[in-house]
Amino acid sequence: MSKRKKIILIVIALLLICVVIFMFIPKDRKSDKRMTVTVGDKTFAAVLYDNKTADELYSRLPLTLDMRELNGNEKYCDLDKSLPSKSFPAGHISKGDIKLFGDDCLVLFYEGFMSGYSYTNIGYIEDTDGLADALGSGNVTVRFMAE
Repeated sequence: MSKRKKIILIVIALLLICVVIFMFIPKDRKSDKRMTVTVGDKTFAAVLYDNKTADELYSRLPLTLDMRELNGNEKYCDLDKSLPSKSFPAGHISKGDIKLFGDDCLVLFYEGFMSGYSYTNIGYIEDTDGLADALGSGNVTVRFMAE
């Protein structure tokens, strides 16, 4: 077999492997459930995913949480009671993502970045304009309400 044919077969094999991997990466579907996230006088609309974690969080709304600052990109709060979880490596985290770390740590991201940590996806804020400014650089009180 010629060198050119080997290269073509390797490229085809790699493409097929990528397609198969892509097929098995979990994809979060949006649910009809929505909530608002309020910080001070600024309110943001959030979409929830169609999963048990988001459903359980939604059933507990409204929640007012004192969220702590971490790493200059997220606010987090340890919940009193755990949520069902099914975590996956995050890869890229987007500004406005709402995720669960472990089974009892709610995280709201206000900057995008790459992460090797695993999270359960809960939802995301649709329009993140002003989110980082509203959350500020320290600890903050955040209110989550069903829409």
